[in-house]
Amino acid sequence: MKHLFSCLKPYRKEAILAPLFKLLEASLELIVPLVVAAIVDVGIAQGDTGYIVKMGLLLVAFGIVGLAFSLTAQFFAARAAVGASARLRDLVFGKLQSLSFSQIDSLGTSTMITRMTSDVNQVQTGVNMTLRLFLRSPFIVFGAMVMAFVVDVQAALVFLAVIPLLAVVVFAVMAACMPLYRKVQERLDKVYLSTRENLAGVRVIRAFCKEESEGKQFEERNGDLCRSQKKVGRIAALTNPLTYVLINAAVIVLVYVGALRVDGGALQQGDVIALYGYLSQILIELIKLANLIVTMTKAVSCEKRLEKVLEMEGEPSVLLEEEAAPEGADPEEEIRFEHVGLTYEGAGAPSLTDIDFTVRKGETIGVIGGTGSGKTSLVHLIPRFYAATEGSVRFRGRDVRGIPAEELREKVAVVLQKAVLFKGSIRSNLLWGNPGATDEELLAAAETAQASDVLAVKGGLDGEVAQEGKNLSGGQRQRLTIARALVRKPEILILDDSASALDYATDARLRKALKHTGSTVFIVSQRTASILHADKIVVLDDGRAVGIGTHEELLKSCEVYREIYRSQFKEEDRA
Repeated sequence: MKHLFSCLKPYRKEAILAPLFKLLEASLELIVPLVVAAIVDVGIAQGDTGYIVKMGLLLVAFGIVGLAFSLTAQFFAARAAVGASARLRDLVFGKLQSLSFSQIDSLGTSTMITRMTSDVNQVQTGVNMTLRLFLRSPFIVFGAMVMAFVVDVQAALVFLAVIPLLAVVVFAVMAACMPLYRKVQERLDKVYLSTRENLAGVRVIRAFCKEESEGKQFEERNGDLCRSQKKVGRIAALTNPLTYVLINAAVIVLVYVGALRVDGGALQQGDVIALYGYLSQILIELIKLANLIVTMTKAVSCEKRLEKVLEMEGEPSVLLEEEAAPEGADPEEEIRFEHVGLTYEGAGAPSLTDIDFTVRKGETIGVIGGTGSGKTSLVHLIPRFYAATEGSVRFRGRDVRGIPAEELREKVAVVLQKAVLFKGSIRSNLLWGNPGATDEELLAAAETAQASDVLAVKGGLDGEVAQEGKNLSGGQRQRLTIARALVRKPEILILDDSASALDYATDARLRKALKHTGSTVFIVSQRTASILHADKIVVLDDGRAVGIGTHEELLKSCEVYREIYRSQFKEEDRA
């Protein structure tokens, strides 16, 4: 709960004033039954109309002042709850931004969305209700019991007997509900996952006529959620009837005892009415308290899920002790893989094994291999999206695990397999590469990326980009993401199969233009045509480098490369 309390710190004033005004309202409520008793025993018994009017006006005044106290308390409680939840959401979002790729993979997108939305909203509701009722309800319960003893000790013994029973019921329900609410949130994660996958993959689902099967899967997950909610709902629903039974039983006993006491002259009729009023207050407040406990149980369960994220250690800026470039290092050496291996967390086998080669400044490196051969894993080691588990990747002589992540990634631009654009304008998307870039620099990057025609068609730099670039073709999205990377003027440019949607002519023009950027370029591709003229080609097979060299060298020495090449070029084309 420490993160929630830290988020509430700026709202200490509101967190104190909200329950304080609620206690003031509760104090007025505790006086009301005594006023009613006075009206019955004095005003009505003596036929004193003026006294009745005076006491009636006093009740009206109590109501108006109590309403003012209540509204003030709710204002402060809402302000504290909304402000704290906003800060908590910021904390969670910031933590998600700091997590490593491995941690994000293990959490899952749907779970992160649930925790950012539903879980935070539950915590907000819990904080709001707690500030309003957590002190008020117990104050009225015990205050009403004390006032009952002030009215009549023997009749008040009924209160003393029923309150412990009510407490047992409330806390038993709370203990039973808490683990069940955690399960409800876990099943909600799965419903979010189905919803997200169906919205993102709607075209694929319809293309394969999988609407029915996806509907059944969603129905199953939604059914699991529904059953979990019904189960916890049935248990929580026991609170009201059980408390009503106990209170009504207490009312019967109270009326009986009170009647005997009135008949014996020990009590007046107004006192019995006052005692009944206090018992009714206890009933109402215990029901509120029971509902509050249910809400708090939900909030605590959700807060623990948020704590689990917040307690995760974010991606460290450096994994090893920072080191300077070794003296006498080759100034032309850009990247060196030294017997690198990579095993993902929880994986049964390594994704990369004993990768060893050197890249010089300004070289173009092609990376090719079959599906699942480790191409993307290889290039993701350079900006340290994942850290090598064996050997080392060195940038200008320094192990990348010993270079601050921000410093390293400022020098590297990555264009991923999936072209990701954000809603806004073409300019706003390109400026991700360099927020201070001029329009001339943006246009130059677009020209190098062969995206000038995209700007012409879409209305220039101010052309609209829909969410995820849905108003652009696959090739247009890829060219704009390449332009975004080029705006940074990176020292190392990684194209991770990011030209797959381009035609061969555009792809060739792009590769020719990249030669003049001065960057060291890594091209991951399934096409041999895209890497034919690379200075060095790395051929991967099942996580191992089975060939490293130029196109001509590999045709002679690497069987895997020859098979890929022959599968893509006819005999006459190869000749």
